[in-house]
Amino acid sequence: MKILLIEDDAKTAAFITKGLEEAGYMVSSANDGATGLQMVRETPFDLAIIDVMLPQMDGLTVIEQMRAAQINTPVIVLSARNSVEDRVRGLQAGCDIYLVKPFSFSELLANIQAQLRRNSISSTPTTLEVADLAMDLVRRKVSRGERVIELQPKEFQLLEYLMRNSPQVITKSMIMEHVWEYNFDPQTNIVEARIYKLREKVDKPGERPLIHTVRGVGYVLE
Repeated sequence: MKILLIEDDAKTAAFITKGLEEAGYMVSSANDGATGLQMVRETPFDLAIIDVMLPQMDGLTVIEQMRAAQINTPVIVLSARNSVEDRVRGLQAGCDIYLVKPFSFSELLANIQAQLRRNSISSTPTTLEVADLAMDLVRRKVSRGERVIELQPKEFQLLEYLMRNSPQVITKSMIMEHVWEYNFDPQTNIVEARIYKLREKVDKPGERPLIHTVRGVGYVLE
């Protein structure tokens, strides 16, 4: 799942990004409100985390602009302001959860998971399935038949990307851009190495192979 983080404090942004990526989420970030608003207008995200005090455009204005544009992405607000009036203003602007700084990462993660569960009840599917391979996007669980598959965060993100796009063939450059979020480097073998590890876990001996290499093109899950 893709999360947008709009936070101008570099230390806080690095702390949140590191924790979310370790939990298996894909994180894109902006350090000012105007850039963050442009990103959420151009790219669908499963959830946005927005600080209130931001340069160029404050967080509440970003949320108001999102809602005015019919962008219903769930929003968690981060704010050092903790009065009842501040919370009310945040909710009236259109946020779903108002989280007061300082906060623990476990508290933020629990709120993210709770919001994604609530959102999934009405609109967003939380399970991906290809053949007998199943992925629970909220609980971060993967199984094939009765077998539970333990994945590292990047392996989870890679498999999620393959499953979301099945049966489309995905190129190496597309994987680099969407999973690692940087441009294609023809010298790196990071994609091949991760696919190899992922295939070892998903396609056990005796099982029908699901991850296929399309020579000269990329990879497909089908």
